[in-house]
Amino acid sequence: MRKLLLAMMSATVMSGAAHAATVYPLDRATVLAGSPFDFKVEFSQVVKPEDVKVTVNGESYDAVFGKAADFVGEEKGAEDKVLGSALILRGVKLAKPGQYKVEVSAGDEKKSVNWDVYGTSATPKAKNIIFLLGDGLSVAHRTGARLMSKGMTEGKANGRLAMDDIPPVAFIGTSSTSAIATDSANTMSAYMTGHKSAVNALGVYADRTPASLDDPKVETIGEALRRTGKKSLGIVTTAEVEDATPAALVSHTRKRGDKADIVGMMYDVKPDVLLGGGSAYFLAKSVPGSKRKDDKDYIALFKDAGYAVATDKNELAAAAGSNQDRLLGLFHTGNLDVTLDREFLKKGTVDKFPNQPGLVDMTKVALGKLSKNPDGFFLMVEGASIDKMSHPLDWDRALVDTIEFDKAVAVAREFQAKNPDTLIVVTGDHTHGVSIIGTVDDNKPGTEMREKVGTYAAAGFPNYEDKDGDGYPDRVDVSRRLFIAANNGPDHYETFRPKLDGPFVPAIQNEKKEYVANEAYKDVPGAVFVQGNLPKDEDSGVHAVDDVVLQAAGPGAEGFRGYMEQSDVYRVLADTFALGTEKM
Repeated sequence: MRKLLLAMMSATVMSGAAHAATVYPLDRATVLAGSPFDFKVEFSQVVKPEDVKVTVNGESYDAVFGKAADFVGEEKGAEDKVLGSALILRGVKLAKPGQYKVEVSAGDEKKSVNWDVYGTSATPKAKNIIFLLGDGLSVAHRTGARLMSKGMTEGKANGRLAMDDIPPVAFIGTSSTSAIATDSANTMSAYMTGHKSAVNALGVYADRTPASLDDPKVETIGEALRRTGKKSLGIVTTAEVEDATPAALVSHTRKRGDKADIVGMMYDVKPDVLLGGGSAYFLAKSVPGSKRKDDKDYIALFKDAGYAVATDKNELAAAAGSNQDRLLGLFHTGNLDVTLDREFLKKGTVDKFPNQPGLVDMTKVALGKLSKNPDGFFLMVEGASIDKMSHPLDWDRALVDTIEFDKAVAVAREFQAKNPDTLIVVTGDHTHGVSIIGTVDDNKPGTEMREKVGTYAAAGFPNYEDKDGDGYPDRVDVSRRLFIAANNGPDHYETFRPKLDGPFVPAIQNEKKEYVANEAYKDVPGAVFVQGNLPKDEDSGVHAVDDVVLQAAGPGAEGFRGYMEQSDVYRVLADTFALGTEKM
């Protein structure tokens, strides 16, 4: 009898799951008052339009939203499989703050969700916001950058990073709507829209249809700034400007790889300053190096829209001194070379792009341009390759890029000192599973490199030097250096040495399409095989689910406290700029 009851209960649960509608925005969504968003209901079966009932706080939805939705009798998925019916309403707004309950029914399908529609301060708290994001920035990156840059004596750091003097005020949860794990697209999108989404999604709720550009949209901060006032918008990154993090300020797609489309979305919003790499997606397909599949020349379009265009460090400096307020700087067809290669080793693609600016140069120029606007600005600065070098477990490159990111933080702090009506936020979008374990000491006897690892008292202190005082270690291949390890990764060979010939490639595919340890490192003296702990379809380390640290200083910083979801951060940014107040 007990087994029969359990079977009946299980069947009931399964039946309920099979006939549950999905509503976007999702339950517990936070929505900025007056901010446009797309409303969608997905039914798990085909229903008749006359059977559909949708209410918002007890009223018919069309009365609340001011218009009726499109009804899709048969919404189709891959291979034209019918998924069920759907209701779609684009660009609706809720002007009045408060709690909203949406109830949906059609036949035996029922669903209710609750939204928190919030207003903001009546007047802005800050004139400017500088949002500095170290992609993948984890606590170990900060610690390692400090040890490399400043050194340590008798257990005390010999100096401080710029970010060390910004109060850490919140832990940020980074999980996506579909998993505890996350990527740079949905994490930055949550920061820049106030809505969480699925992995790879930008400015949308990821729905069930296979098309990547038709998902329910939410407003980005770039669009909110254009809608509500005259503030300038700036985007600075060491990645492609259409990469996930910068794209999150302007774009709407389920697939972060829609880079050609994202360039079009950039053009629609027109950031006043846009600096980074990724020119391949701006060039018409007939131009060598282009990755577009059409004849659109977005560089020409940006020029026609009044932008100065820079392609290297010299042109950036010239544009900085020009009278043109708008600036497009594209310094690489792909991502910029990392700091260690660009400034010191001259590896990577530096021979093809020999005069790339760094994050500090770009940040200074962006602030110079944006600060001319008497209404203020929002500037996002991304140190992208902290993440891009942490994936392949190339810790020296990741830490040197963390130092560069910190130097950009110092530039922002200098600006804030002269412009106290500026809020600075420093954070990461997600973490990596990385820790500093101790040191590797080449002077220890023997040839086995693992025996040269020092832990506890045997770790001592690394002997990096900065004789020229530029804040970077003169060399990363010193005799006693940091030993850094990841708690996740593919099979690989640990060499215990910096990778001076180029970024580390830990694993490569075999004939079975599995990632196996790259034997190019097998014969490095003292290298040891490390058994990976990830599935064999992973070629590098993956993001961790750990909370990230958020630091903030300036007017509005008091809004960040305790544990916060990434979507909560947008609420503070919107409040700081009073974006939820009706403008007359």
